[in-house]
Amino acid sequence: MLSSARRESDTKKLVEVLFPKTTIKVLDLLDYHICLYRYSGHYPAADQFLEVMEKILLHKQVVFATPVYWYAMSGLMKIFFDRLTDIVTVQISLGSQLAGKKTFLLAVGSDEELSPGFEKPFELTSDYFGMTYTASYYCPSNAIHVQSGSREDFLKAFNSKLYYI
Repeated sequence: MLSSARRESDTKKLVEVLFPKTTIKVLDLLDYHICLYRYSGHYPAADQFLEVMEKILLHKQVVFATPVYWYAMSGLMKIFFDRLTDIVTVQISLGSQLAGKKTFLLAVGSDEELSPGFEKPFELTSDYFGMTYTASYYCPSNAIHVQSGSREDFLKAFNSKLYYI
């Protein structure tokens, strides 16, 4: 799971509620130094984009988890998406290894519904790389704490609202 959420954020809380730590590997973009995209393709030695990509390639499924900021993905997630340009220009072999993976979107925001078009970058990017955009789930921040407080009830609600493409 690739997350751009702060540790204290609602997105992080939702990830912890939905997925037991033993079943997923969370890559929090805050833990990595990923430089802004450069047309030159030259980055400082401290840049960790390729490290993140290599970790993603170890898995068959990728869950993009992001808070909704101003009707779009977080800035960190956008920087990551911009850097995908590197794997179709400079690191082409990495880009081709994404084909066949399944992608999912998990988003948390303050509105009751996900804004129209929010999913498009995830869906189209998945398609571009030959990945299958499979499902999305949006949760308003105020709904993260399920009335019963049980993880099982919440997962049942999650599964019933999961939208399959």
